[in-house]
Amino acid sequence: MNPSPSAAAVLARLLEGNQRFMRGEAQNAKFCKETLAQLATGQKPHATILGCSDSRVAPEVIFDAALGELFVIRVAGNVMSPEVMGSIQYAAAHLGTLLFMVLGHEGCGAVHAALDAIHDGVQHRSRIAKLVEGIIPGVSGVSKDLAPDDQLQRAVEANVRWSMHQLMATPEAKIRTDEGKLMLVGAVYELATGRVRLLD
Repeated sequence: MNPSPSAAAVLARLLEGNQRFMRGEAQNAKFCKETLAQLATGQKPHATILGCSDSRVAPEVIFDAALGELFVIRVAGNVMSPEVMGSIQYAAAHLGTLLFMVLGHEGCGAVHAALDAIHDGVQHRSRIAKLVEGIIPGVSGVSKDLAPDDQLQRAVEANVRWSMHQLMATPEAKIRTDEGKLMLVGAVYELATGRVRLLD
C-alpha cells in the first residue's frame, strides 16, 4: 500500500489540477465502473475543502479532481457552524485528511449580504439572517469607504480568514497542528479566470 501523500504534496496536486482546468485540459471528468466499484468499498480523500454553495465554484471541477479525492463541505459563504465543524472533525479523525482548505470566491452573495447588513442596515429573511450572522464578525472591519468591488474583495478574503480562525481555535486543530498532522490554507476562486489564489 502506498503511503499517504503529505499535505504539501496534496496542495501541489490541487493547484496542478486547477492549472489543467484553466487551460481546458481537465482529465478527471470521466469515470468507469471499476472506479465506482473501488470507491464503494470506502473512501480515502486527500483533502477536505470547505467552500461556498455557489453553483460556479465546484471544487471537484476547478481542481480537476477524480471521484474520491476530495471531501467537500459546501455552505453559502463557507460559514462555520456546528454541523460544518462536525464534518471537518470527521474528515480529520476518520478519513485522515491532512490538508484542509477554506475556499471563498469572488462576488460571494452571502458576504455581500453581510456587508449590506453591516453598512446599510439591510434586514434579511430569518434563515438568511442567521447565515449572515456567521459572516459578520469576520468582515466587520472592512471599510465602507472603499470602492464597492474592493470592499467585497477584501470582505471575501476576510471571511475566509475568519473561517480559518474559527477552525484553528478548536483544541483538536491546535493539537493536530502541533503534531504536524494538519495543514490549513485559505484561498479565493476567481470567477472570470478560473484561478484559485492562495491567501498569504
